[in-house]
Amino acid sequence: MKVIILAAGYATRLYPLTLNQPKPLLSVAGKPMIEHVLDNLAPINGIDRIYIVTNAKFAGHFQQWSEHHGAAKSSAKFTVINDGTTGEANKLGAIGDIHYVLQTQKVDDDLIVVAGDNLFSEKLGDFGKFCREKNAPVLALYDVGNLEEIKKYSSISVATDGRITAFEEKPKHPTSTMAGIALYYYPRTTIPLIKQYVSEDNNHDQPGRLVQWLYPRTPVYTWRVPGLWFDIGSKETLDEANQIFAKFNA
Repeated sequence: MKVIILAAGYATRLYPLTLNQPKPLLSVAGKPMIEHVLDNLAPINGIDRIYIVTNAKFAGHFQQWSEHHGAAKSSAKFTVINDGTTGEANKLGAIGDIHYVLQTQKVDDDLIVVAGDNLFSEKLGDFGKFCREKNAPVLALYDVGNLEEIKKYSSISVATDGRITAFEEKPKHPTSTMAGIALYYYPRTTIPLIKQYVSEDNNHDQPGRLVQWLYPRTPVYTWRVPGLWFDIGSKETLDEANQIFAKFNA
Protein backbone atom coordinates (compact mmCIF):
# COMPACT_ATOMS: atom_id res chain seq x y z
CA MET A 1 0.00 0.00 0.00
CA LYS A 2 1.14 3.51 -0.82
CA VAL A 3 0.40 6.84 0.89
CA ILE A 4 0.29 10.26 -0.75
CA ILE A 5 0.59 13.19 1.65
CA LEU A 6 -0.69 16.36 0.02
CA ALA A 7 1.71 19.19 0.86
CA ALA A 8 1.92 21.42 -2.21
CA GLY A 9 -0.12 24.34 -0.95
CA TYR A 10 1.27 27.77 -0.13
CA ALA A 11 -0.96 28.47 2.92
CA THR A 12 -1.16 32.20 2.26
CA ARG A 13 -3.76 32.63 5.04
CA LEU A 14 -1.05 31.75 7.54
CA TYR A 15 1.48 34.35 6.34
CA PRO A 16 4.03 35.26 7.62
CA LEU A 17 4.35 31.84 9.34
CA THR A 18 4.27 30.02 6.01
CA LEU A 19 6.14 32.55 3.91
CA ASN A 20 9.35 30.51 4.16
CA GLN A 21 8.08 27.32 5.81
CA PRO A 22 5.50 24.82 4.48
CA LYS A 23 2.41 24.47 6.65
CA PRO A 24 2.84 20.72 7.35
CA LEU A 25 6.25 21.46 8.88
CA LEU A 26 4.87 24.05 11.32
CA SER A 27 5.06 22.84 14.90
CA VAL A 28 1.99 21.63 16.80
CA ALA A 29 2.58 20.58 20.41
CA GLY A 30 6.32 20.37 19.86
CA LYS A 31 6.59 18.56 16.53
CA PRO A 32 5.75 19.20 12.88
CA MET A 33 2.14 18.58 11.81
CA ILE A 34 3.28 15.98 9.31
CA GLU A 35 4.75 13.90 12.13
CA HIS A 36 1.35 13.81 13.82
CA VAL A 37 -0.08 12.55 10.51
CA LEU A 38 2.57 9.83 10.31
CA ASP A 39 2.01 8.78 13.92
CA ASN A 40 -1.68 8.30 13.18
CA LEU A 41 -1.01 6.32 9.99
CA ALA A 42 1.56 4.08 11.70
CA PRO A 43 -0.91 1.38 12.90
CA ILE A 44 -2.08 0.70 9.32
CA ASN A 45 -0.42 -2.49 8.12
CA GLY A 46 1.17 -2.85 4.72
CA ILE A 47 2.29 0.73 3.99
CA ASP A 48 5.64 0.43 2.21
CA ARG A 49 6.06 3.83 0.53
CA ILE A 50 5.02 7.35 1.51
CA TYR A 51 5.03 10.05 -1.16
CA ILE A 52 5.09 13.65 0.02
CA VAL A 53 4.00 15.76 -2.93
CA THR A 54 5.01 19.40 -2.64
CA ASN A 55 6.12 22.34 -4.78
CA ALA A 56 9.40 23.78 -6.02
CA LYS A 57 9.48 26.34 -3.22
CA PHE A 58 9.29 23.80 -0.39
CA ALA A 59 10.68 20.55 -1.84
CA GLY A 60 14.04 21.18 -0.17
CA HIS A 61 12.38 21.71 3.22
CA PHE A 62 10.64 18.34 3.04
CA GLN A 63 13.73 16.59 1.71
CA GLN A 64 15.80 17.86 4.61
CA TRP A 65 13.08 16.91 7.10
CA SER A 66 12.67 13.40 5.63
CA GLU A 67 16.41 12.72 5.76
CA HIS A 68 16.75 13.77 9.39
CA HIS A 69 13.40 12.90 10.92
CA GLY A 70 11.10 11.09 8.50
CA ALA A 71 12.83 7.73 8.59
CA ALA A 72 12.53 7.58 12.36
CA LYS A 73 8.78 8.15 12.12
CA SER A 74 7.89 5.29 9.80
CA SER A 75 9.19 1.94 8.60
CA ALA A 76 8.00 2.90 5.10
CA LYS A 77 10.33 4.56 2.62
CA PHE A 78 9.87 8.26 1.88
CA THR A 79 9.89 9.93 -1.50
CA VAL A 80 9.55 13.70 -1.77
CA ILE A 81 7.91 14.66 -5.07
CA ASN A 82 8.44 18.16 -6.46
CA ASP A 83 5.47 18.97 -8.71
CA GLY A 84 7.46 21.83 -10.27
CA THR A 85 5.01 24.61 -9.40
CA THR A 86 6.10 27.92 -7.93
CA GLY A 87 2.96 29.71 -6.76
CA GLU A 88 -0.81 29.95 -6.68
CA ALA A 89 -0.90 30.91 -10.36
CA ASN A 90 0.50 27.61 -11.67
CA LYS A 91 -0.31 25.11 -8.92
CA LEU A 92 -1.63 21.71 -10.02
CA GLY A 93 -4.33 21.43 -7.35
CA ALA A 94 -4.75 18.48 -4.99
CA ILE A 95 -6.16 16.09 -7.61
CA GLY A 96 -3.57 17.27 -10.11
CA ASP A 97 -0.87 16.41 -7.56
CA ILE A 98 -2.34 12.96 -6.91
CA HIS A 99 -2.33 12.31 -10.65
CA TYR A 100 1.23 13.66 -10.95
CA VAL A 101 2.44 11.12 -8.38
CA LEU A 102 0.54 8.26 -10.02
CA GLN A 103 2.04 9.10 -13.40
CA THR A 104 5.63 9.93 -12.48
CA GLN A 105 6.04 7.14 -9.92
CA LYS A 106 4.05 4.57 -11.91
CA VAL A 107 1.94 3.72 -8.87
CA ASP A 108 -0.13 0.56 -9.25
CA ASP A 109 -1.17 -0.24 -5.70
CA ASP A 110 -3.81 0.49 -3.09
CA LEU A 111 -3.57 4.14 -2.07
CA ILE A 112 -4.27 6.29 0.98
CA VAL A 113 -4.38 10.04 0.35
CA VAL A 114 -4.24 12.48 3.27
CA ALA A 115 -3.65 16.21 3.58
CA GLY A 116 -0.44 17.08 5.39
CA ASP A 117 -2.25 19.57 7.64
CA ASN A 118 -4.94 17.15 8.89
CA LEU A 119 -4.58 16.45 12.60
CA PHE A 120 -6.37 13.57 14.34
CA SER A 121 -6.56 12.87 18.05
CA GLU A 122 -6.96 9.12 17.43
CA LYS A 123 -4.87 6.59 15.51
CA LEU A 124 -6.10 5.50 12.07
CA GLY A 125 -5.58 1.76 12.37
CA ASP A 126 -9.33 1.10 12.17
CA PHE A 127 -9.50 3.18 8.99
CA GLY A 128 -6.97 0.84 7.40
CA LYS A 129 -8.90 -2.25 8.48
CA PHE A 130 -12.19 -0.81 7.20
CA CYS A 131 -10.65 0.01 3.82
CA ARG A 132 -9.24 -3.47 3.40
CA GLU A 133 -12.59 -5.02 4.29
CA LYS A 134 -14.48 -2.88 1.76
CA ASN A 135 -11.83 -3.02 -0.98
CA ALA A 136 -13.60 0.00 -2.46
CA PRO A 137 -13.02 3.77 -2.32
CA VAL A 138 -13.52 5.22 1.16
CA LEU A 139 -14.00 8.82 2.29
CA ALA A 140 -13.47 9.81 5.93
CA LEU A 141 -16.28 11.81 7.55
CA TYR A 142 -16.26 14.15 10.53
CA ASP A 143 -19.16 15.88 12.24
CA VAL A 144 -18.16 19.55 12.29
CA GLY A 145 -21.07 20.35 14.58
CA ASN A 146 -22.86 23.22 12.83
CA LEU A 147 -24.28 24.04 9.43
CA GLU A 148 -22.28 27.23 9.01
CA GLU A 149 -18.95 25.48 9.51
CA ILE A 150 -19.72 22.76 6.97
CA LYS A 151 -19.99 25.34 4.18
CA LYS A 152 -16.18 25.23 4.06
CA TYR A 153 -16.15 21.50 3.40
CA SER A 154 -18.42 18.99 1.64
CA SER A 155 -21.84 17.83 2.79
CA ILE A 156 -22.43 14.07 2.57
CA SER A 157 -25.50 11.83 2.67
CA VAL A 158 -25.08 8.08 3.07
CA ALA A 159 -27.16 4.90 2.78
CA THR A 160 -27.59 2.48 5.68
CA ASP A 161 -24.56 0.50 4.49
CA GLY A 162 -22.38 3.64 4.52
CA ARG A 163 -22.28 4.23 0.79
CA ILE A 164 -22.41 7.83 -0.40
CA THR A 165 -25.77 8.74 -1.92
CA ALA A 166 -25.29 12.51 -2.21
CA PHE A 167 -22.26 14.78 -2.20
CA GLU A 168 -22.04 18.55 -2.40
CA GLU A 169 -18.73 20.41 -2.30
CA LYS A 170 -18.87 23.64 -0.25
CA PRO A 171 -22.68 23.57 0.08
CA LYS A 172 -24.52 26.89 0.19
CA HIS A 173 -27.56 25.42 1.97
CA PRO A 174 -26.36 22.35 3.89
CA THR A 175 -28.76 20.03 5.68
CA SER A 176 -26.18 17.83 7.41
CA THR A 177 -23.15 18.58 9.57
CA MET A 178 -21.24 15.49 8.39
CA ALA A 179 -18.30 16.68 6.31
CA GLY A 180 -16.04 14.80 3.96
CA ILE A 181 -12.42 15.50 4.91
CA ALA A 182 -9.08 15.04 3.16
CA LEU A 183 -8.52 11.39 4.10
CA TYR A 184 -9.24 8.94 1.29
CA TYR A 185 -8.65 5.34 0.30
CA TYR A 186 -8.48 4.28 -3.33
CA PRO A 187 -7.91 0.59 -4.14
CA ARG A 188 -5.65 -0.04 -7.11
CA THR A 189 -8.70 -0.85 -9.26
CA THR A 190 -9.74 2.82 -8.91
CA ILE A 191 -6.52 4.27 -10.35
CA PRO A 192 -7.76 4.15 -13.98
CA LEU A 193 -10.82 6.15 -12.89
CA ILE A 194 -8.60 8.81 -11.29
CA LYS A 195 -6.69 9.08 -14.56
CA GLN A 196 -9.98 9.31 -16.47
CA TYR A 197 -11.17 12.12 -14.20
CA VAL A 198 -8.06 14.14 -14.94
CA SER A 199 -8.03 13.36 -18.68
CA GLU A 200 -11.58 14.74 -18.94
CA ASP A 201 -10.26 18.06 -17.60
CA ASN A 202 -12.43 18.12 -14.49
CA ASN A 203 -11.67 20.36 -11.49
CA HIS A 204 -8.14 19.53 -10.32
CA ASP A 205 -8.21 21.55 -7.12
CA GLN A 206 -10.35 20.37 -4.17
CA PRO A 207 -9.75 16.64 -3.62
CA GLY A 208 -13.43 16.13 -2.74
CA ARG A 209 -14.34 16.86 -6.35
CA LEU A 210 -12.91 13.48 -7.31
CA VAL A 211 -15.22 11.71 -4.83
CA GLN A 212 -18.15 13.76 -6.11
CA TRP A 213 -17.41 12.50 -9.63
CA LEU A 214 -16.59 8.97 -8.52
CA TYR A 215 -19.55 7.89 -6.36
CA PRO A 216 -22.15 7.70 -9.17
CA ARG A 217 -19.73 5.47 -11.11
CA THR A 218 -18.60 3.08 -8.40
CA PRO A 219 -19.63 2.56 -4.74
CA VAL A 220 -17.78 4.91 -2.38
CA TYR A 221 -18.03 4.10 1.32
CA THR A 222 -17.59 6.32 4.35
CA TRP A 223 -15.71 5.96 7.62
CA ARG A 224 -16.41 8.23 10.56
CA VAL A 225 -13.34 9.76 12.21
CA PRO A 226 -13.26 9.11 15.97
CA GLY A 227 -12.17 11.72 18.49
CA LEU A 228 -11.12 15.17 17.29
CA TRP A 229 -10.04 16.38 13.87
CA PHE A 230 -8.41 19.69 12.99
CA ASP A 231 -8.01 21.28 9.60
CA ILE A 232 -5.30 23.88 10.16
CA GLY A 233 -6.37 26.76 7.96
CA SER A 234 -5.81 29.81 10.14
CA LYS A 235 -3.68 31.09 13.00
CA GLU A 236 -6.68 30.58 15.29
CA THR A 237 -7.03 26.88 14.48
CA LEU A 238 -3.25 26.47 14.75
CA ASP A 239 -3.28 28.02 18.23
CA GLU A 240 -6.25 25.87 19.26
CA ALA A 241 -4.56 22.70 17.99
CA ASN A 242 -1.39 23.59 19.89
CA GLN A 243 -3.32 23.88 23.13
CA ILE A 244 -5.35 20.70 22.68
CA PHE A 245 -2.57 18.44 21.40
CA ALA A 246 -0.23 19.67 24.13
CA LYS A 247 -2.74 18.21 26.62
CA PHE A 248 -2.81 14.90 24.75
CA ASN A 249 0.97 14.72 24.91
CA ALA A 250 1.25 15.83 28.52
